[in-house]
Amino acid sequence: MKKLLLFAIVLGISFSIFSCEDIDDKPIEPMLIVKFKFDPTQERLNNLGLPTDLAAGHGAQSPTFNTISSHYVELAPDATTQLGAGTILYHAPETTLGGAKAIDFSQSKIVAEGETFLEIPLKKIASGNYQWLRVSLSYQNYQISIRHSGQDYLGTLASFVGFNTYVSSHSIGNAFFQVDGNRAQGYWAFALNDFPYSTSGQAPANATTVPNPIAATSPIPAGSCVVTGKFATPLAITGFEKKNIVLTVSLSTNNSFEWIDLNNDGKYEPSAGETVVDMGLRGLAPSYGN
Repeated sequence: MKKLLLFAIVLGISFSIFSCEDIDDKPIEPMLIVKFKFDPTQERLNNLGLPTDLAAGHGAQSPTFNTISSHYVELAPDATTQLGAGTILYHAPETTLGGAKAIDFSQSKIVAEGETFLEIPLKKIASGNYQWLRVSLSYQNYQISIRHSGQDYLGTLASFVGFNTYVSSHSIGNAFFQVDGNRAQGYWAFALNDFPYSTSGQAPANATTVPNPIAATSPIPAGSCVVTGKFATPLAITGFEKKNIVLTVSLSTNNSFEWIDLNNDGKYEPSAGETVVDMGLRGLAPSYGN
């Protein structure tokens, strides 16, 4: 009986060791992980990817970002690769519920800084060396300061910068916005943080800055928000990676919220007739690591 019991114990221990080894030895599939970063100190660029100052008669501020969403992500081998001809990593759901084709906001993936936006097995990405990253931004949510009757207030702005977005409804805190239709690039909604006030509006057509340093060789359609940035060192994908690659999409928020400054005081004052003109991100600096 004792021999039988001892055999059972040894058998149990052996099985446990085998099971643990089996679990531990299971290979983990290497992934490309895409995350966003917001940098108010990053260089402020124009549509051609060149450094630019604030236009005369305009005011601007670097907003404090809460969340963001992208409609499209693509890796491009070189500066002559046309939009769509690179390796497309992501294309968000679209709809025609509002008539013309539009981004379906209800299905958009919205993330905060440092959260995982995409996670793709590296073996599914075409092997090669990629010099450029293209990211079509669609939605931004951030905090800005406004002035009213000589007092400054904080509020939250929802900014829709995609080529066209179908929005059934959306909210900012307790403020609810019923839209039920398409909204072109530049639609925005705003709510004060501590007071029951909200409003919405539309920036001028084609006024949203979309930096593209390779516009001469690889242009983007007007009204899109495909921001383009170059890797400091090309991203090499072999298909035989053993570790994850974390791709950081660093976006310049340097004075990215811009308005007509009628008072010339650097304060956004809607009640004085000041209007939003530009909510485009001011540059993309992609990087990667493990």
